[in-house]
Amino acid sequence: MRTGSGRGAARGRAAGQVVEAGREQQVADGCLDGRWLVLGKDGRLTAYARSRAGLLRWTETRPGGPHWSEPDLIPVPDLTDLSVTQGADTYVHFLGRRARGGDGAPPTVDVVHAIQYQTARPVTEWRSLGNPHPQQEKAARLGAPVAAVSSTGRVHVIVRNAGGGLMLRREGPSGRWDRWLDLKGSGVRDGFATTVHSSGRIEVLADSSQHAMRWWQSEADGDFGREPNIPLRITPGTASLLETAPDRSTFYWADGDTGQIVAHRLGGWVIPLGGASTGDRIAVLRAVLDGYDCTVLAHRGLDGEVMVAACGTENEGAGVWWAPAGGPSAGAPALALDGHGRIVLALIGPDGTLRVARQGAGPGLALDPPVRV
Repeated sequence: MRTGSGRGAARGRAAGQVVEAGREQQVADGCLDGRWLVLGKDGRLTAYARSRAGLLRWTETRPGGPHWSEPDLIPVPDLTDLSVTQGADTYVHFLGRRARGGDGAPPTVDVVHAIQYQTARPVTEWRSLGNPHPQQEKAARLGAPVAAVSSTGRVHVIVRNAGGGLMLRREGPSGRWDRWLDLKGSGVRDGFATTVHSSGRIEVLADSSQHAMRWWQSEADGDFGREPNIPLRITPGTASLLETAPDRSTFYWADGDTGQIVAHRLGGWVIPLGGASTGDRIAVLRAVLDGYDCTVLAHRGLDGEVMVAACGTENEGAGVWWAPAGGPSAGAPALALDGHGRIVLALIGPDGTLRVARQGAGPGLALDPPVRV
């Protein structure tokens, strides 16, 4: 069944409320899933986090910083999970799992979607995308949605269903939402990862207790095909994908048995990277360091400290050395390039405030001391 239009209708609706957060609401409760530090078309970075009242947003006052706005609050009731992604058009998309009611019965659960079209501008109202399960008991067991935006701007929403498979709902060419499609799979756990390749094809990596599963589009905006299982175990919620060659990803995750961070490319060996993860997603970024194409990694260690490392892209086998940066974090860190092309590391401190460390003038991956925003 098709329901109202997507991008076109969102532009025509009243924007969602954005208010200046009161002091008691400026404290973040946790990080969003996905790349929660994004660069806008105007060259300014925006960071997002969760609070008890909804979505918190900090924005650079000018490209390259160093100053940021006070946090804005976008009230969002009844969300149990919230993820963020950005398209090539720089629009920022939010996907949430909403659970309402209950009172002894299964809650009413649906997937909701909102968009921020421009840096620091209002967010559209949160629109329901429904639930692939018509039965309320099954609908209540729906997982946490994630999204990927194709090169043509079409939003692809992917979520674990009650039976442990993956479901897909996406915008059609006209902007109207297509019906839910079953991508199959078995035993899928929440925390799966997506990436959009330079070709426009979307790749999905998920895990079960026994192996990793992968889906791959035949072409940009095409159908998803199930690829052979990967006989490796992933700690749920830690995996990230990064395109490191045309239509080729490097997978980063914490090993399901040892907790050690590893890198893997199809057809190759698992490359141990050292470190140990707390179960948060690993942040990944490609950047030029000293004239070389490099991959930058960041994760939260067992003691809560954020650790960073860099290596030549697809050259993890030469060795990766982790160094502390940014201080303790309450969740997964985020990486992005700012409006001047410098690497920026963001984290949410234990006190719920945003902290930012920016690449300095030194060689290699040299970050200045973190600044509390």
